[in-house]
Amino acid sequence: METKVKRKIIIDCDPGHDDAIAILLAGANPHVELVAITTVAGNAEVEKTTVNALKVCELAGITHIPVAQGAGQPLVRERRTAADIHGDSGMDGPTLPSPSKLVEKEHAVDLLIRKLMDSDGDITLVPVAPLTNIALAMRKEPAILSKIQDIVIMGGGTFGNTTPAAEFNIYVDAEAAKVVFESGVPITMMGLDLTHQAIVTDDVHQRILDVDNRVSHFVHELLGFFAHTYKEVFGFAGAPIHDACCVAYCIDPTAFGTKKLRVDIETKGEHTYGMTVVDLLGVTGREPNVNVAFTLDQDKFWDMLIQTLKNYT
Repeated sequence: METKVKRKIIIDCDPGHDDAIAILLAGANPHVELVAITTVAGNAEVEKTTVNALKVCELAGITHIPVAQGAGQPLVRERRTAADIHGDSGMDGPTLPSPSKLVEKEHAVDLLIRKLMDSDGDITLVPVAPLTNIALAMRKEPAILSKIQDIVIMGGGTFGNTTPAAEFNIYVDAEAAKVVFESGVPITMMGLDLTHQAIVTDDVHQRILDVDNRVSHFVHELLGFFAHTYKEVFGFAGAPIHDACCVAYCIDPTAFGTKKLRVDIETKGEHTYGMTVVDLLGVTGREPNVNVAFTLDQDKFWDMLIQTLKNYT
């Protein structure tokens, strides 16, 4: 890998099948240091996403990583979940025991603020869920803005999957996304243009099975459920593991082709609420504010995932 120094990351998530794989990729890869996990409402209610995060940590043997529960509602709008994709639990398919690992007493927003303020400005935030927690933290303590090294977001794109214009994570809390995208903090966006290239083919599925450990078996079961719902809802041949792309970028940015562009969040449109308005041709003349990912090196990406799964015993 190109990245030699461990990159410190905090994953803000709503597990979520692909969130779980993102956590697992971070949990055993030598090029990143997982500092904390924060949870938010998104794929399911926050109480459920928190339990799912705890279960994944326990399965992976990373019980030393703090998990803090965050916002249960978007800033303004009514809560929306994704039971049609992720099931009622948010992570249907595999059966994991109730976790013995406990959630932190500290609210996720306060943990984010504390970790960032105590840092040397070397933490990358990896939100792979609605951006409610990140926006709340920015509003509560603006001093964190200068302490964030980068924000690598799973969300948005030049098309939608919840409406024709809007991707789920942005649509669920576009007001929060607007706060984050206008914060001035460096942002890298893994939108649907990129993540729909990270689809688990039969070959990749077999490679995961061949790893043959407890974590790879769990990932196999996750992908079985996830692929089925993506086929039923969208007609896809396999499951795109959107959220893992963000962690993969933190591990090896050379696996991704990006372009610095202007991106604004639509919060008022009747048909376009939640849209990431990507100025592909520079027609606004406004200064680019987001590093937008468009291409994925398939060999690097899947080799990275498979090798990391092998690191679990």
